[in-house]
Amino acid sequence: MAERSQTAPEAGSDMGNDDAIGGNVSKYVVLPTGYCGQPKKGHLIFDACFESGNLGRVDQVSEFEYDLFIRPDTCNPRFRVWFNFTVENVKESQRVIFNIVNFSKTKSLYRDGMAPMVKSTSRPKWQRLPPKNVYYYRCPDHRKNYVMSFAFCFDREEDIYQFAYCYPYTYTRFQHYLDSLQKRNMDYFFREQLGQSVQQRQLDLLTITSPDNLREGAEQKVVFITGRVHPGETPSSFVCQGIIDFLISQHPIARVLREHLVFKIAPMLNPDGVYLGNYRCSLMGFDLNRHWLDPSPWAHPTLHGVKQLIIQMYNDPKTSLEFYIDIHAHSTMMNGFMYGNIFEDEERFQRQAVFPKLLCQNAEDFSYSSTSFNRDAVKAGTGRRFLGGLLDHTSYCYTLEVSFYSYIIGGTTAAVPYTEEAYMKLGRNVARTFLDYYRLNPMVEKVAIPMPRLREKELTSRRRKGKPPSYKHSLLRGPASNHPNGKGDKKSSVNHKDPSNSF
Repeated sequence: MAERSQTAPEAGSDMGNDDAIGGNVSKYVVLPTGYCGQPKKGHLIFDACFESGNLGRVDQVSEFEYDLFIRPDTCNPRFRVWFNFTVENVKESQRVIFNIVNFSKTKSLYRDGMAPMVKSTSRPKWQRLPPKNVYYYRCPDHRKNYVMSFAFCFDREEDIYQFAYCYPYTYTRFQHYLDSLQKRNMDYFFREQLGQSVQQRQLDLLTITSPDNLREGAEQKVVFITGRVHPGETPSSFVCQGIIDFLISQHPIARVLREHLVFKIAPMLNPDGVYLGNYRCSLMGFDLNRHWLDPSPWAHPTLHGVKQLIIQMYNDPKTSLEFYIDIHAHSTMMNGFMYGNIFEDEERFQRQAVFPKLLCQNAEDFSYSSTSFNRDAVKAGTGRRFLGGLLDHTSYCYTLEVSFYSYIIGGTTAAVPYTEEAYMKLGRNVARTFLDYYRLNPMVEKVAIPMPRLREKELTSRRRKGKPPSYKHSLLRGPASNHPNGKGDKKSSVNHKDPSNSF
């Protein structure tokens, strides 16, 4: 049997199979029963030994069909949702059926049309498989567990194909992104290392604000944002990047927000889990979003570091911690929506509803009707619940959820699948909503860059030649354009084929 990677083994599991899955498959060659010799084209090679990879086992059921087992989160057999693996050594026009057989959840957006992601070396843009090729059902062959099966046809022999639960967003990608921002030397963007994970990965903290707000003795209104406490919830990182990209831009709204607020952002609370390809847990098998009450500095160091900072800010009389937003992705709901807290004070409860109502007006994919406020006992250790109890009545704590799959625009019933760009657009709209919340709209026109005036002689000359005036500086177009560069929400300039025809 092919070699498997040596990640931490799991003790005891209810995977519906007697064999424990102790790591990811590593260049695992599937050969027909009784075959001897070197692998031929069409003898598939599976691999998940790469960053954020996850595939624990492959069983060939027939010539065309394969059962695939998700590797459970490290040190915790309960969670099996995220998958991310490659297939190579394919034959042109080779048709297969892949069955993901050991999901730990029964409810899933696969029932509503969600499909796995795919890309290949010659087509590096992630695309969703056609929903008509995906089936989600209870299977008697696997102890009546739910199985997600999808049919696929390989079309290019030299390509390596990659399949994933959702758009991956790795720790390395995140580090490269922050490195690129740091090199721009923006005086309103600050990056620091708040701590390290168990495996010594960085816990990055970003501060985005006008330098005037950081001078000694200055009063600060702080918005604190966190993401990726659950490592498999990759849409969280795209939303968070959308927030960051907008706040550091030269858009007039971003400039006003930087003047009036201090944004503290810890975009990746669980870097080890992200790197390892876990769905919900850290390296040691902890769901970090249940340990806010008493995080251990050695078992939950990233959570401990963020909590200490928040308490420090809370105790600073010059700092008003106004918002805490923790970004997640949801595996059974559509749209973006929020969870908030319940308070005995009716006025405080009503005030808490203001921000999600405003966000609903700004973002077509955000649903206020799906937003809910609760005090469930099972959520007691979450950031939202713990900080909602710690902070005073001037602070608002939310969990921002976004669907792994799609959103439904008001007045329609058609599901619109999320793209990486759509997730980032939601992030930009979250950032813009603070302008409405703090009623800073009148300030936007004051910071807009005035139109450069041409010399009268040059202007007259251009009019005579029938040419429009040219300006050396591009104009920012105000609220009508919410792209960080003031260019609107345009798709990538790279041409890609229709996803339904690409594979």
